[in-house]
Parts: sequence; C-alpha cells; structure tokens
Amino acid sequence: MITQQESGVVDAAEVVERCAEQVGVIEAMPLAERATGFEQLYSELVTELERSDVGAE
Repeated sequence: MITQQESGVVDAAEVVERCAEQVGVIEAMPLAERATGFEQLYSELVTELERSDVGAE
C-alpha cells in the first residue's frame, strides 16, 4: 500500500492520495460490505505503521 522512495522516505502526499482512493472505493460498496472494507484498510494501515516503527529504531 505505502511506497517508499529510493531514499527510504515515504511520500506522505502519495499515501494520503492512496488512502483517499481506497476510502472512495469502500464508500461505493453496498452498506453490508463497507465494514469489511474498512477493516481491511485498517489492518493494512496498522501493518504499515508497525513496519515503519521497526525501521525507525
């Protein structure tokens, strides 16, 4: 989901844009499927945050 430039720095604008796109896709889903979509997005974000914490130590 989140990409890093060659320097290892995450492009924050790109991350925000991708998240906004994913939220748009989720919002277009039927109501019964939205919770699952948001849970998946949440899991991806948590995984990425944990991965970035490891590199910051």
